[in-house]
Amino acid sequence: MIKRTVLDATRELLRELGLTTVFGNPGTTEVPFLTDWPDDFDYVLGLQESVVVAMADAYSQATRQAVLVNLHSAGGVGHGLGSLFTAYRNRTPLIVVAGQQNRALLPHDPFLGAVDAPQFPKPYVKWAIEPATAEDVPAALARAYHVATQAPSGPVFVSVPADDWTVTTERPIVSRPRIRGFAPDPEAVTELAAALEAAERPAIVVGGAVDQDAAVVETVALAERVNAGVWVAPMSFRCSFPEDHPLFQGFLDPERGAVSDKLAAYDLVVVIGAPAFTYHVERGRGEAPLPPLFIISDDEQILARAFEGTGIRATPKLGVRALLNAVDRTTRPAPAPITRPGKPSGAALTADFVFSTLSELMPGNALVVEETPSHRGVLHDHLPITATDMGFLTMASGSLGYGVPGVVGAALARPDRKVIGLIGDGSSMYGIQALWTAARQELPVTILIMDNSEYAAVRILGDAIGGAKLPGTELGGINFAGLAASMGCQGVTISEPSALVPGLTAALADHRPTLVHIRVAPADTKLY
Repeated sequence: MIKRTVLDATRELLRELGLTTVFGNPGTTEVPFLTDWPDDFDYVLGLQESVVVAMADAYSQATRQAVLVNLHSAGGVGHGLGSLFTAYRNRTPLIVVAGQQNRALLPHDPFLGAVDAPQFPKPYVKWAIEPATAEDVPAALARAYHVATQAPSGPVFVSVPADDWTVTTERPIVSRPRIRGFAPDPEAVTELAAALEAAERPAIVVGGAVDQDAAVVETVALAERVNAGVWVAPMSFRCSFPEDHPLFQGFLDPERGAVSDKLAAYDLVVVIGAPAFTYHVERGRGEAPLPPLFIISDDEQILARAFEGTGIRATPKLGVRALLNAVDRTTRPAPAPITRPGKPSGAALTADFVFSTLSELMPGNALVVEETPSHRGVLHDHLPITATDMGFLTMASGSLGYGVPGVVGAALARPDRKVIGLIGDGSSMYGIQALWTAARQELPVTILIMDNSEYAAVRILGDAIGGAKLPGTELGGINFAGLAASMGCQGVTISEPSALVPGLTAALADHRPTLVHIRVAPADTKLY
């Protein structure tokens, strides 16, 4: 048998699994893992753990691969929990490896020790462990990989005592291929195909898991075959249908009445890769019942908690492919295409004018990372995402801090794409440290800070539900261009409409990381 250290065995396993890009923020409990860092591994340093996890999240989303994250004991994991919650909601296969104090010290509740370390990140990980012995570490990491990547994918957690890495092991390294997706039950497909054949006005609702499974092309083919109107599920974290397609009908709002109102015109609804449905507000009004409903999902919890409808368990690509093999091309008329609002006048530097202008200027292969909650509806109207492969990333959790780090992670993953961030001023401050990593990695990203000087989403929803005199919503006074410059990025401020086109044109062409601070004019708006 070959003798080697647990560290050597682990690095061999990580190579075989393709986990050689590691996002981290180190502490002393991580030194034994990081020592003599291999030349064929990349370590992406973030200046705060929440930023580290969010960068890794977007990197994983953009590569559709698992990613290793290295955090520091309990404190580092605690800092990263908000972004770990987002990764869980985004179904992101992150393998979080956290340092733990030496085993010999653990009975004494030592400094930097993590008490019940595997319990700390729950319930927002699929699986968590602190291996019983040092020699169990490689096997635990192998299992973590397969749990994280197996549908429905999501983050996992492994706590490793610092002295485990130097222990000698003779155990063989077992690396197995990633577990593939699964097809639906044939009888369920036949039932759904018959329902689609009988329907006169079918609709399809797509969620982020469709694009996550690289199933957009197949979903477009299905919609075209059955002439179904296509809606985007509430709070979708990826673009799963090209928004310039004639069958595209718009976005469902996360409110029961709004969903039932928009779907009332249909006699059959097929939800693919999304819950049915995700809600944010309850307005207490009666709503019409939903049409007959089928839900295709790889997540047994989504299928189990749905109040109505027929559940079909399958990963999106294989589920849609099975339907394509079962349905014939329809002769029913297609729904009318939607009409988008016209281009704003540009008399004021409003969000709709910014997004409309950006839509005209940005390259066709751009990848947009968004975290501007109060402007999301305006974004949908004026900046349609038309890619059939990963044109848009955001967070499904509602936990701020994804946007700026997400731009960095996506750009590291996809150097072939222009990555553009659309980030609110309030949102940006939850992950602004990622600008330092953007500069260190010399990423040609363009980040637009939409500065309306408030937590507008809180204020708007607060007003809508009868709130008054809400404290803590007013911001302002942040010099974002100066902040970017202090971290090594280019910083530009735009305050007038006439400066928008030249400012954006120059920023998009710049090969340096560039932040564009846009002082957005106030406008009457609502979230949903």
